[in-house]
Amino acid sequence: MATVPRRALAALGAAALLGVSACGGTASPPAAQPSQTSSQAASQGPWTWTDDRGKNVSLPQRPQRVVAQSAAAAALWDFGVRPVGVFGPHKLKDGGRDPEVGEVDITKVESIGNVWGEFNVEKYASLQPELLVAGMYQKDVLWYVPEQSIAAVDQIAPTVGVQLSGTPLVQIIEKYGRLAAALGADPNAAPVAEAKKRFEDASAALKQLAAGRPELSVMIVTGTPESLYVAYLPDHPDLKYWGEDLGLKIVYPERPTESEGGFWEVLSWENADKYQADVILVDARSQSMKIEEMAKKPTWAKLPAVRAGQLYPWHAAERYSYLGYAKVMEELKTNLDKARDDVVKE
Repeated sequence: MATVPRRALAALGAAALLGVSACGGTASPPAAQPSQTSSQAASQGPWTWTDDRGKNVSLPQRPQRVVAQSAAAAALWDFGVRPVGVFGPHKLKDGGRDPEVGEVDITKVESIGNVWGEFNVEKYASLQPELLVAGMYQKDVLWYVPEQSIAAVDQIAPTVGVQLSGTPLVQIIEKYGRLAAALGADPNAAPVAEAKKRFEDASAALKQLAAGRPELSVMIVTGTPESLYVAYLPDHPDLKYWGEDLGLKIVYPERPTESEGGFWEVLSWENADKYQADVILVDARSQSMKIEEMAKKPTWAKLPAVRAGQLYPWHAAERYSYLGYAKVMEELKTNLDKARDDVVKE
């Protein structure tokens, strides 16, 4: 297994270690049209946007050539925008599409970088981008844009950041929807409306399950060969939504110390039994420690949820769109429906 950089865990609270179910799909929304002539685009007049850093972007016309971090690209894609380039996880070792890039057609976008710390500035410039979009787990820090590349990136095209941590899930999804509309997508397109309805239905179903099974406890983790990371609910928009809005009983630690970088409590494997739950959701991303590797850790193997076989995926870097999280919650409900709620008490 490729070890995730420690910096990603400390500086981003494992945001790079963070991060889809095959529950069916909704047809992709119609794309914003980047093929408009210059005169047509110019007739639209000035384009402005204020991002979550308070940064004002002002362009003479609506940007057509958008490059985005893979999760942001996936969210924009679901709302109808078609980026010309992506960076961040999007292609697996076998050439297949990484789940983190959602339904983006990776054969039709240029790759600027596929792993943490990789961002080809020269290739980025060659695409003649008019806008770069990325989420932000740390305040004012664009996800997957290397620190040493920031100055060069800023000289090439304006950037837009969307704050993720500390922001309610629905607000993030709505922000991407508004940005997509500002970039020319149709916010009332049928696939977008269908995805929103599916998200609302999935939320209602999960809320009903939580109300009917109040004792069912869930814990969310990711791991490295050295440590187990237990998710701190308030720092993760999806977990906060499930726990505080939908009522799911989530087991989580006290606020992590500053040295831990937020997002997680870091436990040695010897102390991996500090928290217990009926169900454990495990980081499902390709670069994360696999369940079969965790099984070699004695303390992990003794956890009630592990003994009961109640381990299910957590899609840590899911795109913030109605379609993305509808699928996640549908899968989660299916898994929780079959889970026992008494394994900790045994």
